[in-house]
Amino acid sequence: MQKKKTIGLALSAALFALCAPVEAQSISRFPRLGYLAANSALESRDLKAFHQGLAELGYIEGKNIAIEYRSAEGKLDRLRDLAAELVVLKVDIVVAINPPSAHAAKNATNTIPIVMRSTDDPVTTGLVASLARPGANITGLIIPLEISSGWSQFFGASAPRLSILRLR
Repeated sequence: MQKKKTIGLALSAALFALCAPVEAQSISRFPRLGYLAANSALESRDLKAFHQGLAELGYIEGKNIAIEYRSAEGKLDRLRDLAAELVVLKVDIVVAINPPSAHAAKNATNTIPIVMRSTDDPVTTGLVASLARPGANITGLIIPLEISSGWSQFFGASAPRLSILRLR
């Protein structure tokens, strides 16, 4: 399930990269993602699955997509500066791996699209105004912990062939 959710995140990021409005650019420039993590995620299985998801969509780092990695290594007070670095680099999309990263990215930019993965309610935490009308540059995968396993069991019993992305 971990692999599927991260592949879903990779798909969202890749689609945003293709659809994001960009300033005039040379033809040789390819999409540039900013990967922002609160924890030491730069060698994690999430990152490996993220790369695999991008590869399945035809994106290979260094060949047709660039990725700028930033990790706070568990020091959440660093996230603000790391998100600001990604904005200065003018990445096309920020991929926020967890809620603290999403908040830092939101505070750093209101124009660069942010793709997040979260188990928190983005309305309650202030990331978006509402789910129906987010009013922000944020999208992503959100399933609260309390219901994710219940949903998996329900849909698994109802439609055994259905694939479900479960978030932590």
